[in-house]
Amino acid sequence: MGKRHPKTKSFWIGLGGGIFLGWLCTQLAWVYWQLKRRNVRETMENHKNIARKGLLADQTYETAEYSVSYRIEDGIERIVYYPKNRRHQTPILMQHGMWHGAWCWKLWQEIFARNGWETHAFSLPGHGGSLVQRPIPLCTLDYYLGFLKAEVERLPNKPVLFGHSMGGALIQWYLKYVGDNLPAVILVSPWVSHNAFRESFPFFLQHDPVGVLLVALTWSTSGFLRNPRLIQRLLLTDGAVMTPVEIYNRIGPESGLVVFQHNPPFWQPPEDILTPMLWLAAMQDTLISEKGQRKSAEFYKAGYMGIKNTGHNLMVEKKYAEIAEVIQMWLVLQDIS
Repeated sequence: MGKRHPKTKSFWIGLGGGIFLGWLCTQLAWVYWQLKRRNVRETMENHKNIARKGLLADQTYETAEYSVSYRIEDGIERIVYYPKNRRHQTPILMQHGMWHGAWCWKLWQEIFARNGWETHAFSLPGHGGSLVQRPIPLCTLDYYLGFLKAEVERLPNKPVLFGHSMGGALIQWYLKYVGDNLPAVILVSPWVSHNAFRESFPFFLQHDPVGVLLVALTWSTSGFLRNPRLIQRLLLTDGAVMTPVEIYNRIGPESGLVVFQHNPPFWQPPEDILTPMLWLAAMQDTLISEKGQRKSAEFYKAGYMGIKNTGHNLMVEKKYAEIAEVIQMWLVLQDIS
């Protein structure tokens, strides 16, 4: 059998490369079309919870210091800690990030309840115990924002908002599109202020090209956390309270559109924020650089603290109790009644 002519080989390589580039351009055009037509204010006005109505779960238990309510009502999972010795009338509402659910706040909810705070954690649709209301790959930040807004409005007093990772981005969106009138916000390893894609994509492209390809094929970011080893690398440091296997068994899928949406031309951060803001960065975060977070905190004129020897999931890192104490001290200084 004769050897293939070099020109023939080059032709097939060129054809394959052209098909791939054409497919990639088509994918990016689809993303642009999906996000460009989003109108955040219209989404807020037309927000609807379309999950099946009623209680799917309703459990309570008590300790000497607090009681805990676990409910799935109208498709939304909520975990509420009520302190026996309430010291603060302002509640705390906790917004999880990508892949996670209300479960990720458990350790901090326990600490804050023991210190007299009422805390509410909920799961977005398709996360944790909340029911799916639209295909996850088609979920967007403005869609999620409608559910965060609804949770804020359920509470009798405006809460302090906690947001982790994508949840931190949602808080930035809340301040811009809903109201810059909260008692305070705590951003925990949040997405940066201006360009989330530019911040994280080079890391994934260099260290996990297989994950990048899986996301491009499915528009679900689950490919980035496809095994416990990757969870350890992306979210944790050695000695974290939750193990990579425990997190792997609890995480769910997440949309790829959300990462693109927290970037120009779809997003510009609000300026001159009045709500007091504390920005907490994990110094060993592989998803979001400490430099990018510090620069974002400076843009918002936020209080800033970089936590040494910690990874992205600060709420379950070995220093979780120390970090919670830092937050409480900062909240006291804000004189939140």
